Amino acid sequence: MGFVFAGFKKYFRYSAVAFSSLLITAPIALHAANDWVAPPAEVPKLYTIAENIRAERIYSDIETLVNFGTRHTLSDTKSKSQGIGAARRWIFEEFEAISKQCGGCLEVKYVSDFVEGEKRIPNKTEVVSVIAIQKGTVDPNRVIMMSGDIDSRVTDAMNFQSLSPGANDNASGVAGTLEAARVLTDYQFPGTIIYAALAGEEQGLFGGKIVAQYAKDQRWDVVGILNNDMISNIAGIDGVIDNTTVRVFSEGTRAVETPEEANLRRFTGGEVDSPSRNLARYVKTLGDQYLTNLNVMMVYRLDRFRRGGHHRPFNDAGFPGVRIMETHEHYDRQHQDLRTEDGRVYGDTIDGVDADYAAKLTALNAITLAGIASAPPVPHRVDITGAVSPSTNLSWNLPEPSVASNLAGYKVHWRLTTESEWTHSRFVGNVGEFELKNIVIDNYFFGVSAVAKDGSETPVVFPGPAGQFY
Repeated sequence: MGFVFAGFKKYFRYSAVAFSSLLITAPIALHAANDWVAPPAEVPKLYTIAENIRAERIYSDIETLVNFGTRHTLSDTKSKSQGIGAARRWIFEEFEAISKQCGGCLEVKYVSDFVEGEKRIPNKTEVVSVIAIQKGTVDPNRVIMMSGDIDSRVTDAMNFQSLSPGANDNASGVAGTLEAARVLTDYQFPGTIIYAALAGEEQGLFGGKIVAQYAKDQRWDVVGILNNDMISNIAGIDGVIDNTTVRVFSEGTRAVETPEEANLRRFTGGEVDSPSRNLARYVKTLGDQYLTNLNVMMVYRLDRFRRGGHHRPFNDAGFPGVRIMETHEHYDRQHQDLRTEDGRVYGDTIDGVDADYAAKLTALNAITLAGIASAPPVPHRVDITGAVSPSTNLSWNLPEPSVASNLAGYKVHWRLTTESEWTHSRFVGNVGEFELKNIVIDNYFFGVSAVAKDGSETPVVFPGPAGQFY
């Protein structure tokens, strides 16, 4: 029974020699782990951050964006009051005003590229997104990003002249991102937070593609993208009115997985433990702890059925990312010409916006951003062994002290393979390996998270390439 899968030794060592070596060294790790002091179980500032999100500011920003008439990617870029150009300049100026309030803590910039020859952008067009960077004080290369989409559209995706308010889709996402920046810039964080207003979503996710490439060029360690696309509608086409539930969509396996990695996953698991999926679990965990009257519903799918959003180009580039949005959509208020037919009203107008609900979803984003930015580096090179053994051994690389001055130690996690969330965990101290005695590797899924001295924690990292964040 002691065979080895060729090519798998990098992450999973099954030989008898490896087992005996780990069993000999495990007591040392256990002894070291007994010297730690556990960090706090809660992070009080996350309650405060959630409480400081203001619905009235979000509504005002949605109203301002609606008043640009249309924000279609191909619309006017020169006007001071109408079109996509005026909208993105206002967003830029709003980030600059927020930065002024915090003493210049944001680096605000345009990130753009030209697109042409595409079905929805046939002629050469500059697709311009706006990002605001709140640099981390300890590990500025580690990034968590919140985004919304600038652009809007009506029934005909190429119609850039008709009124296209785009109140919910997606002025709400941009307004939420601005509000998160207002609240979080009152704090300093070890890691970097980026607030992004992405362009070109309705024409083919081009803003996301451009910014994802920019992130790769900057060599950022991206922990996650929180894509907010429609966060203010509570009345669904199904007749349900619900202001207490939010959906979080996440891909099950990494889009950049290689054939070798897929083969490894087949024998070791990881189909529901991509970094995006564990990011979604993290969002739910924080929402359940720090927010009231909001149920976070994880959806095990990249996006809605055969539909797309602006987290996808980040996933395509290898970055973890999820979509956060309302639970009950109203399709009469999406991608529609403004009209009334047989008494039925169509169009994405501001009367369909529920600002209090948008504030809840913005608060969910804000505590997630703060939680990850406050945490130490995500565990790297998490490995697992324990086949034909009564115990399971986890190991991981320790970060450079210079980027982990806030590190308290690590938690190991496990759950039954049929459970959707992590059910068991143990803080094991500032060590690089740990043995879970008499917990058989065959029966559970496992992971590791890093914990800061103030209790802030990273998402859980599943062992091997299936779960690796960066």
